[in-house]
Amino acid sequence: MTPSPSDAATTNDNTGIASGSPGLIPDQVVFVVDFGAQYAQLIARRVRELNVYSEIVRADITAAEIERRAPAALILSGGPASVHVEGAPLLDPGIYDLGIPIFGICYGSQLIAEQLGGRVDRSGQGEYGRTTMTVEAEAGSSLLGPEPEVSQTVWMSHFDGITELPEGFIGCASTPNAPIAVLENDTARIWGVQYHPEVIHTPDGMNVLRRFLHELAGCEPSWTVGSFVDSAVEAIRAQIGDGRAICGLSGGVDSAVAAALVHAAIGHRLTCVYVDTGLMRMGESDQVVDTFQRHQGMELIHVRAGERFLDRLAEVTEPEAKRKTIGELFIRVFEEASGGIEDANFLVQGTLYPDVIESGTAQAAKIKSHHNVGGLPEDLEFELVEPLRNLFKDEVRQVGTKLGLPDEIVWRQPFPGPGLAVRIIGEVTAEKVAVLQQADAIVRHEIRLAGLEREIWQAFAVMADIRSVGVMGDERTYAHPVIIRAVTSEDAMTADWARLPYDLLEKMSNRIINEVDGVNRVVYDITSKPPGTIEWE
Repeated sequence: MTPSPSDAATTNDNTGIASGSPGLIPDQVVFVVDFGAQYAQLIARRVRELNVYSEIVRADITAAEIERRAPAALILSGGPASVHVEGAPLLDPGIYDLGIPIFGICYGSQLIAEQLGGRVDRSGQGEYGRTTMTVEAEAGSSLLGPEPEVSQTVWMSHFDGITELPEGFIGCASTPNAPIAVLENDTARIWGVQYHPEVIHTPDGMNVLRRFLHELAGCEPSWTVGSFVDSAVEAIRAQIGDGRAICGLSGGVDSAVAAALVHAAIGHRLTCVYVDTGLMRMGESDQVVDTFQRHQGMELIHVRAGERFLDRLAEVTEPEAKRKTIGELFIRVFEEASGGIEDANFLVQGTLYPDVIESGTAQAAKIKSHHNVGGLPEDLEFELVEPLRNLFKDEVRQVGTKLGLPDEIVWRQPFPGPGLAVRIIGEVTAEKVAVLQQADAIVRHEIRLAGLEREIWQAFAVMADIRSVGVMGDERTYAHPVIIRAVTSEDAMTADWARLPYDLLEKMSNRIINEVDGVNRVVYDITSKPPGTIEWE
């Protein structure tokens, strides 16, 4: 966490390789080369699920950089371009000569064929979705296994197809519109598949990834949360030495786990600052203070600044203006609170790996700027400590559990840095905050009672800046509607609206209307991301 109101990211270098606190990257690394695929993050996560550490790197990474970093293997992702389009991303040809095991997926496999002397053509008809693949290797396949099923279901998303193999390669399978769905060259240690093994719609996909990583590339399945915690604690101690650090707690999972990890490394030499903006969910501030001050034994400065934030937000209605107003005041309040910690030279951030990726790489367009990306003052006098910079959200939750944080913190749903201010459409007032806190608490309570808390990525209430006519107790009402928003997701890059049971929606609606003054209508948002976003502002 930085002196800004959310857990976010800092910039990465020109290779696209995350460069967090020293010593947190294990010796054995698999690089996922990103050619602009929507699944690049998913590939990296699947590799880690197989207990091998992975990083996403840019497609323009050079052979010299690869040789210097010496990854255990390379996985070439899919991508939206055709290998024949002018300006299509290419792999530095020198990389093929390094002898590093390479596995191409979709565009990655076509690129292998095209660059090594094969041929890729537009077949006239693409394949999208589930497809039946026929395995043709009589003597078995090193990638698919010694006795693969002859007929397999795979998930396709391509228009071009490999029509001629490069010299030294064999084709092992085909589909109706992909004459070469699997290609192999055991001698060169290069393999490729036209389909997507990383998605759940390819039943044997994880087995294919496992064979490539563990058997063909020789990667040891040694990446675990336990090993990460041990190495992270050691690296933090080495970085901070005898110094002191401060951490701005936001109440979210990322900053909480980052604080717990640094506390495990340096103990009382960490001071946490919790700026209570008054825009948190109901009861959340008390829970944060209780968890870290009483149960975790951390030194915590609790700044109650709710009135200051509401005063500053008066008559502010535009979403970006709200974010800027809150962010600027947050920094000022943080500076005031931490000013007395004169010997602190380190600032702890809850930056996560998806934050780094989402903030833009060469092939992946910037979706949104996170608070820590370019958001820190240029004259920042702290050295940054980012122990979670190379982790995905599910890994962060595992680290939090390993460190003994309660489930109420570890499994807390993502929450926007500006808090409820961006879930109140229009001007933010104390009255609206109180109404939304009550409605939101009902939504989350009923989701928890229904046993859906860990299946739902986020579930919350939104207060719209409109009023509607209603009838309550035979009297006409003119009150605010509340929108319920619930989504499922793996990483928040994309999300689908949650298919909540009707009886659950009915219960939430009845409770909100009966228990929350000023609300006479409840609606449910069924918009996915894209085209919408998870938050309303």
